[in-house]
Amino acid sequence: MADLEGVRTGRHCVFALHAHLVFVTKFRHKVFTGRHLTRMEEIMRAVCEDFETTLVEFNGEANHVHLLVNFPPKIALSRLVNSLKGVSSRRMRQEFPDLVRHYWRAPRLWSGSYFAGSVGGAPISVLRQYIEQQNRPV
Repeated sequence: MADLEGVRTGRHCVFALHAHLVFVTKFRHKVFTGRHLTRMEEIMRAVCEDFETTLVEFNGEANHVHLLVNFPPKIALSRLVNSLKGVSSRRMRQEFPDLVRHYWRAPRLWSGSYFAGSVGGAPISVLRQYIEQQNRPV
């Protein structure tokens, strides 16, 4: 089992839990540039570290982001998602006032929904390549 990519150990378990997350901007506004996505990745990596999870891959386009996270079984994925969306929304709106004009009706960056898919059927390398190939806006 040591040969498997992403296998981690906990106090009482060995695990390889990966989730593919997709967050869409509120009203699907196309607001992100490459600069926004670079900072978003830094923020989300910090949140993941706080949750003892690993952000394996990150990319996005003007109106959504993709994350591949490796997480321990003690983490409720919904709590991780709430923190990722909440912290990134707050920090991005503070650091990039230009984003605020898109959200005058509701001070939120993200749509209330999200996609979370367990990853296991396809090799992680295939999913990683898919996320890497997302188009980043210039």
